[in-house]
Amino acid sequence: MEIFKSMGEYDYEQLVFMQDEETGLKAITCIHDTTLGPSLGGTRYWTYEKEEDAIEDAMRLARGMTYKAAASGLPLGGGKTVIIKDPANQVSQEALFRAFGRFVEGLNGRYITAADVGTTTVEMDYIYQETNYVAGTGLKPGTSGNPSPSTAHGVYVGMKAAAKKAFGTDSLEGKTIIIEGVGKVGYLLAEAALEEGAKVCATDLFNGPIERARDLGCDIVDANEMFEMQADIYAPCALGASINDDSLEKIKKAGIKVIAGAANNQLAEPRHGDKLEEMGLVYAPDYILNAGGLIQVADEFNGGYNAARARMSVDRIYDQIEKVFKIAERDGIPTYKAADALAEERIKAIRNTRSIFTQNGKSIINR
Repeated sequence: MEIFKSMGEYDYEQLVFMQDEETGLKAITCIHDTTLGPSLGGTRYWTYEKEEDAIEDAMRLARGMTYKAAASGLPLGGGKTVIIKDPANQVSQEALFRAFGRFVEGLNGRYITAADVGTTTVEMDYIYQETNYVAGTGLKPGTSGNPSPSTAHGVYVGMKAAAKKAFGTDSLEGKTIIIEGVGKVGYLLAEAALEEGAKVCATDLFNGPIERARDLGCDIVDANEMFEMQADIYAPCALGASINDDSLEKIKKAGIKVIAGAANNQLAEPRHGDKLEEMGLVYAPDYILNAGGLIQVADEFNGGYNAARARMSVDRIYDQIEKVFKIAERDGIPTYKAADALAEERIKAIRNTRSIFTQNGKSIINR
């Protein structure tokens, strides 16, 4: 992997490698862009086949966080951490995440972390022992706690906006929705859809989430057979790259009209977004749709978390999705490009103010 070439392609600012032999920590933090403010992005604890895969994941996710924050109107930039998990090596979770917290402290506020795939408020509490540059802990005064409910609610309201575009109404009643991945976010999304009268077909790689989804009232389908049924909406809520050459044909045969889910980086390649447009599907870009968790976490910096205020901000994801559709129509471009345009226009406008000198910089972390 040509690291500097990869960083230059999308103008990444910083890639930090961290290791601690004593605790078994092997981590990569990527800071993509801090034009709008300090970078914020979760810490993912995951197993990777190759170290290059972990680097690529951190970079893709960090860039997505930049665009997510920009499109959501937040005073934040984008970053991400992946900690490489070794299933064969039993480590002390507290020691590992506290060691990581010391590295975060060393970045001096350029990066703020939070929970992500494989981490919870428990790990954030460990990190908080070593640094204040962490959000979503159970210990920090004014904390917002688990961001999953806000992420799920944002996906839900964004899905309704996409349904309105495709079907002429934002009601999910009577719609068949395939949810791939019914973990922390997918389960809550399924709950909301069922309450509105949708039929939810759920799939997951793990038995625990499957059983919880079954108890909730979801129909359970095998992951390899989920597109063999007819459905209206597909909600990818697991890992990324689920929209690819193989899945596109299956999605078409299943009669799906809307793709709206919580997973990051759903398009395996940009051309798959072009293909969705050609097929006439309504695609709600992932980093707009799944911004609810980030919005909740960012609310902590407004003098402490306020649930009602944060919920109102998350509700605006509906409006942001509609803005994306309007830009797509205006410019004759696919929705994934329209989402980028929405974010890039804001970043460009703020970047222009950087030519104005101020003696002491101000940001979200020192309000």
